[in-house]
Amino acid sequence: MAVEARALAAPPLCVDLDGTLIRSDVLLESLLLLLKRNPFYLFLAVFWLFSRGKAGLKAQIAARVTLNPAALPYNKDLLAWLKTERVHGRELWLCTAAAEKLAMAVAEHVGLFDGVIASDGIRNLAGQNKADQLVERFGRGGFDYCGNERRDLAIWRCARGAIVVNAAPALERQLSSAPNPITVFQAFPRTGKKIRAMVRALRPHQWAKNILVLVPLFAAHRTGDLPALADALLGLIAFSLCASSVYLLNDMLDLEADRAHTRKSKRPFAAGDLSLATGLALVPALLGSAVLIAAFLPEKFQVWLAVYYALTVAYSFGLKRLLLVDAVALAGLYTLRIIAGAGAATVALSFWLLLFSVFLFLSLAFVKRYAELDALRRQQRLQAIGRGYHVEDLAVLQSFGTASGYLSVLVLALYINSADILPLYHRPKVIWTLCVVMLFWISRVWMTAHRGKMHDDPVVYALRDRVSLLLGLVAAVTIAVAI
Repeated sequence: MAVEARALAAPPLCVDLDGTLIRSDVLLESLLLLLKRNPFYLFLAVFWLFSRGKAGLKAQIAARVTLNPAALPYNKDLLAWLKTERVHGRELWLCTAAAEKLAMAVAEHVGLFDGVIASDGIRNLAGQNKADQLVERFGRGGFDYCGNERRDLAIWRCARGAIVVNAAPALERQLSSAPNPITVFQAFPRTGKKIRAMVRALRPHQWAKNILVLVPLFAAHRTGDLPALADALLGLIAFSLCASSVYLLNDMLDLEADRAHTRKSKRPFAAGDLSLATGLALVPALLGSAVLIAAFLPEKFQVWLAVYYALTVAYSFGLKRLLLVDAVALAGLYTLRIIAGAGAATVALSFWLLLFSVFLFLSLAFVKRYAELDALRRQQRLQAIGRGYHVEDLAVLQSFGTASGYLSVLVLALYINSADILPLYHRPKVIWTLCVVMLFWISRVWMTAHRGKMHDDPVVYALRDRVSLLLGLVAAVTIAVAI
């Protein structure tokens, strides 16, 4: 009897989807899925928006993609509360501006809702449109509404009361300071800090890779050339901004695969800590900043930065899903940093340096794939989502990677034994120590990967591993003594 009385006392609860039930935006998630299939859909999406309106755009995108509702980042606290309300007999409705097809898929997955009210391809069910629809169905004051943003104010004014989820402080003040204050029955506070999530999404730790831009200058022993050093440092900054732009794009295109990954599921976009709208705004802003800095550098650098960006975008949209091509592309991206660094500092490229770089970074690219596959094997999964590899490829990848790593040491040994080294070092025989260091480090990296202790990014591993840092110090001292 108590449950029945509660159900009668509480009106239907209408729950928003984007930013409320899930910590993401279904329209942007589905748009990114469409662009991942073919980036030229962007032009068609613009046409749909202007010719059919926002509701038509949503319907057209929804007709062409399959969104996995199980992979969406749900608001767990809200979901638990909704289950409690359902147990107590309350009527629940999913009310969203998302396309009806996608909203129905979410409702079916969640299994709590009595019905779905969504955009139908003609009318975009947001703000006042949603308010009018809910009043028509439930009557003014005949429902409670669960939302998260400013445009929900129009709906809350027509509802009996509000359940506020993940609201900004400004919205909370508006709810209490309106001429007719809105009754808030329940509030689920915002979790996480946007600035911190934004910094994490930029992956500043990955900027360590861009030190490779300085390598040609150091290898040519021209660090005392201050104008060249300044240009190389500007090149490093440009590469860092450009790389972060692509990291953001890559993470937004790889949402489902990241959410299925133990560590990557904690990335800001995958977890819903950072909105996709923010990411889509940051991508061109970071790229524009990189281009602006590059404008002050030699033309060769500008060309190679453009090549780097084109290759990284191609990697994000498709190359990373191609067997072996992905590893070659990753090795190429590392080597492009060295080539661009030579262009920025106006330094002649060394054949030995390029060859050493290609073999070393191809080995590290295979380490990255090996570590990902090994983690899947330990989870008893057979194939990497969004990749061209199977668990049974582990042994082959290990043979490819170790062979490539040892070839880089062979290239170093041949360089030490060549006449090219004599003008640069007074004690060239000391450089042989680097061969020992490299042999040990590459062997250790692969042994660590074989034992399942390798981070899926070998650069992060090297920055955190004390032995790797110690070996780096030994290498630096060795070069200093040889000079």
